[in-house]
Amino acid sequence: MAIINDYEIVVRGLAQMLADYPGRVEVVECNVRTDVERRVDVALYDTFAPARGEEAELADVIASPAVGKVIVYSWGGQPDRVENAFLLGADGFVSKATGALAVVEAIERVHGGEQVRQDHPDADARAAGDREASGPSTRKRGWPGQAEGLTEREAEIIALITRGLSNKDIAARCFLSINSVKSYIRSAYRRMGVTSRSQAVLWGVRHGMAMDPPSRTTDA
Repeated sequence: MAIINDYEIVVRGLAQMLADYPGRVEVVECNVRTDVERRVDVALYDTFAPARGEEAELADVIASPAVGKVIVYSWGGQPDRVENAFLLGADGFVSKATGALAVVEAIERVHGGEQVRQDHPDADARAAGDREASGPSTRKRGWPGQAEGLTEREAEIIALITRGLSNKDIAARCFLSINSVKSYIRSAYRRMGVTSRSQAVLWGVRHGMAMDPPSRTTDA
């Protein structure tokens, strides 16, 4: 595997942390602002802080022919950034609040073909507390395609495609950029198992998306 970050102290620290698990993971590259040179099964992409250029850098890592799968290793608490990492094609997300063993296990699971999302250890407890405090009236309802793995935003966009809207129309209606719409469409297609717009329309019709698109719910 390879470790990628902008700072040498970070990549070397991570490498030392993972060195306690020989036979399970092997770090063959520690990259500081350089591309991965040799073929690796998994790259651990360590994001130091939110940055406008982060999406492009992550996309480059994901697209690299030298990298098999990519795990984003960052601080939790920013669901939009985590979701966007998966939209770009990341195979996993691991919070920096997790221990070394949990990181190793996530690497093994991703290498085995799973998609792993491992948030801050206290995230589930915090989320449960938030739901309890907010009461049942603010809990989200289900949406068409949820059982097949579509996120609420992906389902909304596929519903609009099913109704015949263009990408430009969808972007205007959902207050998104064209590139964001295309990213959501690509990720939705992967989950749906389709490769064309016509197939997506048929899929949407079969899954009850031909009428009104699912409305995005917000907390009161």
